[in-house]
Amino acid sequence: MFPQWLRSTSRGNSTKSPSHFSCSSFKDINAILKEEEDSQLYPPSSKRPCIFHRVKLSTSVLRAWAHRHAPPSSQASITLPDADKRVIVYLTSLRVVRKTFGDCKSVRSILRGFRVPIDERDLSLDSNFLDELQGIIGPKSFTLPLVFIGGRYIGGADEVKQLHECGELKKLIDGLPLVVGSSVCNLCEGLRFVLCHQCNGSHKIYSEKSGFRSCPDCNANGLIRCPSCSPVHHRITYS
Repeated sequence: MFPQWLRSTSRGNSTKSPSHFSCSSFKDINAILKEEEDSQLYPPSSKRPCIFHRVKLSTSVLRAWAHRHAPPSSQASITLPDADKRVIVYLTSLRVVRKTFGDCKSVRSILRGFRVPIDERDLSLDSNFLDELQGIIGPKSFTLPLVFIGGRYIGGADEVKQLHECGELKKLIDGLPLVVGSSVCNLCEGLRFVLCHQCNGSHKIYSEKSGFRSCPDCNANGLIRCPSCSPVHHRITYS
């Protein structure tokens, strides 16, 4: 139908587009323009400023400033009288708070491993220890356990564990006398308390003149310090 030259011309001029070419969208064009602007603002030889680097740098500066200007700890100067030859630990054996009970158990295990005299003052067995401890540290809040070595306040569970890991705890305890024999008492089995023989643990005694009255020898739980393993404990009074 069509002339030969017309058909041949149309076939000769029909060229296929390269396979690698694709039409760019406006999004691609904006990305290319942004890359060109960034290359002009930040030459290849210079590094782009990183916000994370600035945050990291400012954080390290603040930490260094806080370490230098941190207020001295008031508890670090707390001392106990007549406690220069033993370790004193205020703790609890109640399982009401799992973390507190676990910390007390861990500290007790660490200190007993050194086989030195330990005066364990369990606040759950004798409420008078709570009044005594509040008289020592004042009205400040505290968490158990609290450890004193040679009459000097050391810290709680975290401080004792850190000192034990770095070997400093052994240096603090080296000057204390060693315990001869088993570290577990056969009389109280490590509880440091036994039933009062005067009232048989009832905390009440009877007399014909005055009737029932509180036992003066034991605490409110009807317990006394174990005469076999517990050192002579003189309660601290504060005016």
